[in-house]
Amino acid sequence: MFEEDDLIKNLVPAVRQQMESEQTPFVKQTLDRLLAAGEEEGEVEMMIALCLADESNRMFIDQRDFDLARYKELLDTLPDLPEGGSGF
Repeated sequence: MFEEDDLIKNLVPAVRQQMESEQTPFVKQTLDRLLAAGEEEGEVEMMIALCLADESNRMFIDQRDFDLARYKELLDTLPDLPEGGSGF
């Protein structure tokens, strides 16, 4: 059975790509902010992946395009996780 944790782990490579992308500098800024606050890098990647999963799920439910602004807002709230989790 495919569990939510596996789904989140599978999004970590996408998160790492976003950290290097000029289109999503806020992802790397989130990593740096949370590392400076004492969080572990692997945990931060998982938190960011959870936010990515949450926005991707919302995109599917609402039948809309990916909302980059909402994704950034979710990242800005970390280390608090999205309310209700990703909904998976």
